[in-house]
Amino acid sequence: MCAETTTDLPDYKDTLFLPKTAFPMRAGLPQREPEWLARWERIGVYDRLRETGAGREAFVLHDGPPYANGHLHIGHALNKILKDFVVRSQQMMGKDSRYVPGWDCHGLPIEWKIEEQYRAKGRNKDEVPVNELRAECRRFAESWVDIQREEFKRLGVSGNWADPYLTMAFDAEAVIAEEFMKFVMNGSLYLGSKPVMWSPVEKTALAEAEVEYRDHQSHTIWVKFPVVKSNIALSRAVAEGESFEEGNKELHKLLKEQTELNELLEQANVIIWTTTPWTIPSNRAVAFGYDISYGLYRVLDVPPANWAKSGDLYLLADKLAPEVFKAARAQYERVRDVPSGLQELEQVTLAHPLRGALAANGEWDFDVPMLLGGHVTDDSGTGFVHTAPSHGADDYALGVKHGLPMTYNVLEDSSFRADLPLFGGALIFDHKGKEKDANPRVIEALAAAGALIARGRLTHSYPHSWRSKAPVIYRNTPQWFVAIDKPLEDGMDEFGTTIRERALTSIDRLVTWTPQSGRNRLYSMIEVRPDWVLSRQRAWGVPLTCFVKRQADGGVEILRDAAVNARIAETFRAEGADAWFREDAAARFLGNDHDPAEWEKVTDILDVWFDSGSTHAFVLRDRADGLWPASLYLEGTDQHRGWFHSSMLQACGTMGRAPYEGVLTHGFTLDERGMKMSKSLGNTVAPEDVVRQYGADILRLWVAQADYTADQRIGPEILKGSADAYRRLRNTMRFLLGALEGFDEAERLEPDAMPELERWVLHRLAELDGIVRAGYAAYDFQHVFHHLFQFCTVDLSSVYFDIRKDALYCDAAASPRRRAARTVLDLLHRRLTTWLAPILVFTMEEVWLERFPGDRSSVHLMDFPATPATWRDPALAAKWEVIRRARRVVTGALEVERREKRIGASLEAAPLVHVADGDIRALLAGVPFADICIVSDLRLSDAEAPAGAFTLDDVPGIAVIFAPAEGDKCARCWRILPDVGSHRHAQVCERCDEALG
Repeated sequence: MCAETTTDLPDYKDTLFLPKTAFPMRAGLPQREPEWLARWERIGVYDRLRETGAGREAFVLHDGPPYANGHLHIGHALNKILKDFVVRSQQMMGKDSRYVPGWDCHGLPIEWKIEEQYRAKGRNKDEVPVNELRAECRRFAESWVDIQREEFKRLGVSGNWADPYLTMAFDAEAVIAEEFMKFVMNGSLYLGSKPVMWSPVEKTALAEAEVEYRDHQSHTIWVKFPVVKSNIALSRAVAEGESFEEGNKELHKLLKEQTELNELLEQANVIIWTTTPWTIPSNRAVAFGYDISYGLYRVLDVPPANWAKSGDLYLLADKLAPEVFKAARAQYERVRDVPSGLQELEQVTLAHPLRGALAANGEWDFDVPMLLGGHVTDDSGTGFVHTAPSHGADDYALGVKHGLPMTYNVLEDSSFRADLPLFGGALIFDHKGKEKDANPRVIEALAAAGALIARGRLTHSYPHSWRSKAPVIYRNTPQWFVAIDKPLEDGMDEFGTTIRERALTSIDRLVTWTPQSGRNRLYSMIEVRPDWVLSRQRAWGVPLTCFVKRQADGGVEILRDAAVNARIAETFRAEGADAWFREDAAARFLGNDHDPAEWEKVTDILDVWFDSGSTHAFVLRDRADGLWPASLYLEGTDQHRGWFHSSMLQACGTMGRAPYEGVLTHGFTLDERGMKMSKSLGNTVAPEDVVRQYGADILRLWVAQADYTADQRIGPEILKGSADAYRRLRNTMRFLLGALEGFDEAERLEPDAMPELERWVLHRLAELDGIVRAGYAAYDFQHVFHHLFQFCTVDLSSVYFDIRKDALYCDAAASPRRRAARTVLDLLHRRLTTWLAPILVFTMEEVWLERFPGDRSSVHLMDFPATPATWRDPALAAKWEVIRRARRVVTGALEVERREKRIGASLEAAPLVHVADGDIRALLAGVPFADICIVSDLRLSDAEAPAGAFTLDDVPGIAVIFAPAEGDKCARCWRILPDVGSHRHAQVCERCDEALG
């Protein structure tokens, strides 16, 4: 239909079937969405799904617990909305899809907040009774759980919000303790002393997942390690076939060369470079690389008062020598090659650079060996690496291999032990993370000892605590570890006997990865990771529930007693983990079986990653609505080193395999320019602001439109785009509802009684059914939404609805064509609302209730409708692809006429369409092509198209010549036809005359 009715024509408006719907064009989502939330809670949608889902295949997405500390950020929204897509779509595909939300409640961030409150009040947290501090932490976490729960629910996320899991719940604390005690009993737990990431500010060890890398300016120094002895042997076997005399000459030559080299080296210094001068007092070796080209260099000329001295001999990697001498401000010459094999450089012994230093009291008067290190390269530095086994992972590994002594020079606040000569009490970082005097004092001492050749400053990526944002150090300290390579005699050896073996086997054989790159990332991490550090020197968490007996040799015996363990678990279930910190805890748990005077209670708490890694036990294994292993874990890519990782290690140690069958990872959220969000930059996007302005469905639509496997951008312009896409989709649904007003089952037609156009739509629905189900099953929400959006806005709005408006409005109520169209609209409504319901939860509920109101009605109680395979008709689809291509040429030609204002509407046209291909011409002649093109008349021609005819490059062989429609305008349908005015009713066409009766 087109153009407005003129006053000289009869008004047949009331005889038309114009759309009628209460579904508003303006969504008003911010105001309306809370109404839907209240309704779902009132009618108990989640609980009703559990009732109807009984007996179905279970699907459980295990919620990686967010931290109960502060309002949600946009990353939280992305994560929880993706989870909701999964849970809802799996339910609607016929599963019993359960979701128990949870929170991580223990740990340093909360304890740190309470400490800040204490400091603001002038209180020292170390003077506060531990259970008083823990009670404050518990109350803090409880308050944020309640806040975040409402914020998550506002996003439309469905789940068991009435009974979430909390790691601080008494039962959870009991299970976490039980899981820890399994490591006690299976012998994998041990007390070790090795370097760990240590936060001087927070005074605790940190896991890798608790560390972030930020720019930091460090001191750099080039230090001399004097050679005190060189026993390099260059002799080698005389070449086969030489006479004894010839060989003897060669041997003498080699021995002379060997003597000269050793004499030169014993006058030389091995040069190291480091960005952590404070570790020099803990040096115990120097490492070299096997495949590095080394040379002996002599200093020739230096400026006055320079640390590098003329005549000095330095041993350096050839590739790095120029940079070293540039830093030392020295001219130089290369003296000779120095071999770098085990039989050569490992025969060189060095002196510590502080040997003989004044007031050192002989602290560093020991030899320093040269050792081959696989981590040594000639990419930067000098080609030699100073090795302090107490302060680096590579250093520690090399020290263990060669039996190097550990040092305990650095205390928990990053100060040097008080009795350390020269440096006692010096501080690396203060309680705010600011650098103090340790580095300057070490540098000054090295300079005074003549051991320095250069110094500088370097800005580089350096580890920081992601909580305090302060720098961390590697520090040797006694910690509790789980050995991941120790065979476990627990009978669960199907996938390996050690934790590492079980984890790697699980990754390859038991888990589906989305995207697949997640597999490689976790595998590579676990393949090389060290033993798991479990202990933290804090108060707010589940304690390491074990007792130890100190041994004469400095070691400890761990108490392994099932009865003690049972008493601990029983008490924790009743009273929580606070019971461990009461004065009577040791006697209470040890009972009459062990003397509390002999057994020491461990007071460290567990790494919070052990808490969250144990959630599979008390959420999946032990809850009635759980399922072990989980169907899916879904988190950001940072959780390969976090929750995915700790859950894998924990479950492999206690259950023998991974606790999940699938892992899905998503990227991070960035601003519109691709920059990391930061409050200081003012580029953050808060979920509550988006919801307040647009509504949660717009935020959910942003998630659906994005490729979550990469980092996501969000900002005002991007959200405007999502809102525009939403409006277009809403308009499609509004037309659908309006055209279906009053639809009755008596109108329904079977597909074989429908016109081809309707059967083509049914074919598209059958195609989409496969696409939607496969997309949701693969968690490819972007693919699902893209196809549904294109179908709604192109296939429906621009084609099917456009063509069928005339029949829907003007045909007689009982006409087969109108009945067929309304039947298809009903089928469209049932499928589009359910297919889109996991994404646009509020809008699709509104669309559903417009047709199916009721106190207990909800689209979220429905499954995706079954779509008959008989609807598929590839031959018909191919035919209609040809028709649609031809239609594009006609509508393109009419658009030119409209733009030039030669016509106002397409019904004023009766174009002549030249079709070169006879088969296509016959095909078009066999369908109501004029109706399809929405013109009053249309002629097909086999003649060659004249010059100036309208064509499209991508549709060859079809050309259009515009011609005006002949006849009068029907007062009811506005077609221009020759028969208008010749029927019983005034000024109508034959079709409308029959419809009027």
